[in-house]
Formats: sequence, C-alpha cells, structure tokens
Amino acid sequence: MSYTSPICTDPTELYDLLAAMAEGLLNGETDSVSATANLSALIYDLLPDLNWAGFYRVKGDLLILGPFQGKPACNRIAKGKGVCGAAWQTDRAQIVPDVHQFPGHIACDGASNSELVIPIHDPSGRFCALLDLDSPLLGRFDASDLQGLLPVIGHLEKWMEATDVHSL
Repeated sequence: MSYTSPICTDPTELYDLLAAMAEGLLNGETDSVSATANLSALIYDLLPDLNWAGFYRVKGDLLILGPFQGKPACNRIAKGKGVCGAAWQTDRAQIVPDVHQFPGHIACDGASNSELVIPIHDPSGRFCALLDLDSPLLGRFDASDLQGLLPVIGHLEKWMEATDVHSL
C-alpha cells in the first residue's frame, strides 16, 4: 500500500508515531468517551485514505455506536451482522478488501469499499468494544495495517486496566 500521509510516508514509522501519540492521549485521562473520541480523531487524522474511524461498544446483545469521525453510522449492530458483528461473533480482527463481496455487509456510507475491524478486550479478557475503520479505496487494509494498529489497541486495553474502566 502506498501511503500519502503528509506526516510520514513510511507505514511502520507512521504506525509507531500513531501508537506513541495514542499512549500520550490516554495518559491521565479517566473518561472512556473522551479517550475514545480523541483516539478516533487521531486515527482519522493520521492514517491516509480513511472515510470513517470509530468505536462500537458491547451493550447487552448489541454493538452500540461510540465516538467516531466520518459520516453518520449505524447506531446498533447485532452479533454476526456485517463486518463488525462478524468480528464480535468470532472475536477476531476482520480485514475486508472489498466490503461489497462480504456477505451481509451493512452499508452505512456508500463510499466505503474496504474495512478493518479490531476487537478490544476489557481487563478480564472479555470482548467489550471494537475499532472500525473504513476506506473508499478497495484493498486499503492488509495485515500490516492490523499489526500497526495492535499497539494502539494495546495501549487502550492497558489504559482500561489502569483506570479501572471495564467497558467503553
């Protein structure tokens, strides 16, 4: 993937910078809405070729929309429905090069063509939320993007444990 970020053209350096900035944003914060709002803004601003970046939180038997950047999105997603619901059901990251080929894809923004969804776990290891990224480009996300974002998710999970926040 060719990166066009004005900050950094090397993907590894960009993800290292993102992780360091995420850790800094979380430092001293005690509110989950503030933390995830800033993280979604940071990711949206720093990573190239995104049209949506945000969080969904587990509330009962649904994923509920959390802080995000981009166009309005689906408020509620059931387990197993769409890319986010599949990530929740399997507790596995989903890298989807072409969302139009994904069975049951939920189209919140018709401009989205690829998607990356990463599970987030509470301090007990229970799936509690996810990070969802959309791009207007086909094939925007690959395993290197997932690996680059895992430290950001790790900082968020460590923050949850340190602040005794058990759900986002």
